[in-house]
Amino acid sequence: MRTFTRLCAAAAVALVVAGCANPMADHGSMGASPSAADHRGMEMATGDGLAASADGFRLAIGKTAGPLTFQILGTNGKPVTSFEVDQTKRMHFYLVRSDLTGFQHVHPEMAADGTWTANLATAAPGSYRAYASFLSAGKALVLSQPVSVPGKASAMVLPPPTTTTTVDGYTLTVDSPSLLAGMSHPLTVSVAREGKPVTDLQPYLDTYAHLTAFHAGDQAFAHLHPEGSVQGDHGGPKLTFVAMLPKSGDWRLFVQFQTGGRLRTAAITLRVR
Repeated sequence: MRTFTRLCAAAAVALVVAGCANPMADHGSMGASPSAADHRGMEMATGDGLAASADGFRLAIGKTAGPLTFQILGTNGKPVTSFEVDQTKRMHFYLVRSDLTGFQHVHPEMAADGTWTANLATAAPGSYRAYASFLSAGKALVLSQPVSVPGKASAMVLPPPTTTTTVDGYTLTVDSPSLLAGMSHPLTVSVAREGKPVTDLQPYLDTYAHLTAFHAGDQAFAHLHPEGSVQGDHGGPKLTFVAMLPKSGDWRLFVQFQTGGRLRTAAITLRVR
């Protein structure tokens, strides 16, 4: 397998694909809009999300200057164009720095030829991993590749494990039993503002909160599936998830929730034994 590194200067996000064999050629974009009512959970996904290929699918990152483009290739080497909807989207794309900062979660548009275009915000210099999370042919997969943003990087120290975090004046408190690697546990996140329970969470991706986790050191991926149904703009103050974190050590959790039409992201570190 031929390994190479390609340096690209970008107006939006400058990324260098590391260890990517046979990258796809650049293509144009044309939107694909799934039905918001049709969705399935990613709780079926297996593995830690660190492989570029699995179950006959392969992530091929292409254009990195400007909006990042990629394809999911099948066993015949051709782009896959049939995807099922998960939490209102056919593709969830993440970019996370190696020190577990710089988290981005976007929903790319797919062109007719199977090329996805991810519009990412400008990222700070450093080493990253890009993840594509999707459902296709009845399989739930998370594939990823390392990428980098050129420039002088300043690594951040991972905050220690805790039970509370704040964002934009909101306080999130995590309540969970001692987490054991490879086992499912209930995990509850309570949301408050100025000491008062928050009850006006708005739907985001057909739930009141979206939660993803990344393992310190190797950036293993885990999606924590929410429980309960959406009943208008009245979510909170407690959000319940099923947590199954496959490895011991520290995990950085990113909780995304929406209030007043604004999406917010809170981060917290949990220890798994």
